[in-house]
Amino acid sequence: MKKIYFLLFALLSTLFFAQVTFNPGIRVGANISHVSNGPVQDYFYYNDNQGYHYGSNAFDIKSKVDFYVGFQANIRFAKFYALQPEIYYTRQGAKFESQKSTVASKTVTLSYVGAAVVNKFYFDKFNIHFGPTLELLTDHKDIDSPTDADLGLLFGTGYDITKNIGVEARIKKGFVHINNDHTNVTFQLGVYYTFNLKK
Repeated sequence: MKKIYFLLFALLSTLFFAQVTFNPGIRVGANISHVSNGPVQDYFYYNDNQGYHYGSNAFDIKSKVDFYVGFQANIRFAKFYALQPEIYYTRQGAKFESQKSTVASKTVTLSYVGAAVVNKFYFDKFNIHFGPTLELLTDHKDIDSPTDADLGLLFGTGYDITKNIGVEARIKKGFVHINNDHTNVTFQLGVYYTFNLKK
């Protein structure tokens, strides 16, 4: 009886893993990003030649457009499911528009190197996907002391135009406070290209 179970297990394993394919690829696209919890209040001291005074200003948060680029490794376990690890570079942030004409507006930029583990479920040429992300800060502009890393989740959908080329749309939400009470929110729209490899 044990031999029968072993043979059955071996047969099912062979049938399952015989369908596994590995296809690396590249991803590139646009980020439309902002940070949560606005407007932003800014407090400061200023000198008007009659002494130092305490003032404040508020900034409205608007979206900014930037880009992402990366690599993917699509591991297709079945016709309907694939696991896709990704490594990428992404530029995010937001526009801070001053509510006072005397105070300049600014554009906050946060650059990350990130990794994601994406679960993809296929419905013919369409797919839906989701997974966790980890992003490490590499550079920043016009923001004071942001956190060094961000954890998040992504949700998206894609469409395979051809066997190798597809388009995708994603929403990526960070959960780490990058500065005060703000978190990253990024909408991504892009294309991907996969390379065919033998099984």
